[in-house]
Amino acid sequence: MPMEPIPDLSALSLADIARLAEEQKLPPVERWNPTHCGDSEMRIARDGTWFHQGSPIGRQAMVRLFSTILRRESDGSYVLVTPVEKLDIEVEDAPFVAVELKASGEGPTAMLTFRLNTGDLVTADAEHALRFEPGEDGPRPYLHVRGGLDAVVARSVYYELAQRAIDGGDTPPGVWSAGAFFALEPVA
Repeated sequence: MPMEPIPDLSALSLADIARLAEEQKLPPVERWNPTHCGDSEMRIARDGTWFHQGSPIGRQAMVRLFSTILRRESDGSYVLVTPVEKLDIEVEDAPFVAVELKASGEGPTAMLTFRLNTGDLVTADAEHALRFEPGEDGPRPYLHVRGGLDAVVARSVYYELAQRAIDGGDTPPGVWSAGAFFALEPVA
């Protein structure tokens, strides 16, 4: 069965985004506990590129499919899991990249929806928090996606968030989404 095409976030209304997010059906990987089978020989690079045996996976549909069976273990490692096997996968930073932002509203009524490099849509809220970690070149933003899996926010999208924070005038500077406030500076 072919996967649905990646949605054009700029053309979607808030109602469309909510409907698509609700329709995302993911396998119940948290309930699958097969015996560990080995290494997948796969790696997700810092920029979100998926590799198998050192070569980039060129088919986006394959990446999207693999992303649906990705799970983070309690020890912090990552695996690809099915009902019958579990294979290690190396993740250099975060398994996803937030590549596009659609923002609407201001202050506590604002909604920030991100499109990931896999086509998934995630709206920042109390369950899908934005956090900012210190980095050598400034704060490094992350968005919680699901089950211990995060997306690093692309630099261009971070600049959009920073501009919203500046325009919002909050102290400390930050952004609102779905009634939750996310400070741009790491909280000590």
